[in-house]
Amino acid sequence: MGFMQINDLKVHYPIRGGFFNTVIDNVHAVDGITMEFERGKAYGLVGESGCGKSTTGKSIIGLEKITSGSIIYEGENVTNKRRDRTSAYNRDIQMIFQDAHSSLNPRKRVQDILAEPIRNFLKLTPQEEERKINELLAIVGMPEDAKLKYPHEFSGGQKQRLGIARAIATNPKLIICDEPVSALDLSVQAQVLNFMKDIQNEYGLSYLFISHDLGVVKHMCDEIFIMYKGRFVETGTKADIYENPQHIYTKRLLSAIPDITPNGREERKVERIEVERDYQVNHQKYFDENGRVYNLTPISNTHFVAATTVKGGI
Repeated sequence: MGFMQINDLKVHYPIRGGFFNTVIDNVHAVDGITMEFERGKAYGLVGESGCGKSTTGKSIIGLEKITSGSIIYEGENVTNKRRDRTSAYNRDIQMIFQDAHSSLNPRKRVQDILAEPIRNFLKLTPQEEERKINELLAIVGMPEDAKLKYPHEFSGGQKQRLGIARAIATNPKLIICDEPVSALDLSVQAQVLNFMKDIQNEYGLSYLFISHDLGVVKHMCDEIFIMYKGRFVETGTKADIYENPQHIYTKRLLSAIPDITPNGREERKVERIEVERDYQVNHQKYFDENGRVYNLTPISNTHFVAATTVKGGI
């Protein structure tokens, strides 16, 4: 059993209108998802922009209010719970944001940015604090004199490394990574991803890796959740999703991954046409009359698909 369980999580935003500004409808940003996290594993949350990925991450860490459902952390219900700055949950669950520049205070030196979580949770002496900051900079491959600089003096990849250093400062159990490399060029992306994998192996971290890029998720994650319109359409291990995709949305995402070989490009083009035809003909198999995703159905012990009929089954 994992250290954290998310049960039937929903985050709805009211739509107001009319003369009295009453609630006339709701936006179902996250609409009933269930997950479980184990130590040392990386989980991928994949979907198009606006499907609810970032809202899921922010609701787990407490930046978005949960409408219903529960978050159980080490046996304790922490859903929408008012937590003080020194709570164990705040210490153990950290986040790396998509826009590294905006997540770093431009008025503070790196030394103070990294020291903030240390002061909140670890209660070190000034000498121990400085030693810890130097260790964090070394872990992310930054020189010691970087602590005296301001965020604007660093490149995008360096800022993301500082964001990672801040996230691991409290020795967390889970780091939520909200598209941490989408704003970086390809060579820096590979550098940051390989580095994140190294520190995961070294410190036994768990990741929730939020991305729209299935190639990145394949490199990083053990288990994958495919999300569409606030619901999971397919979940499973990396092998389940890449070698045996069942839901049409998963197939569309996989067929959109570019192939660099000329023959592969033609095959991928044919695959995209076939997948699109399947989507047009069998739409009702995957979505109800309102376009809502069906509930997940197991087709193996690890593989679940939201469809009326699926191959296999247990």
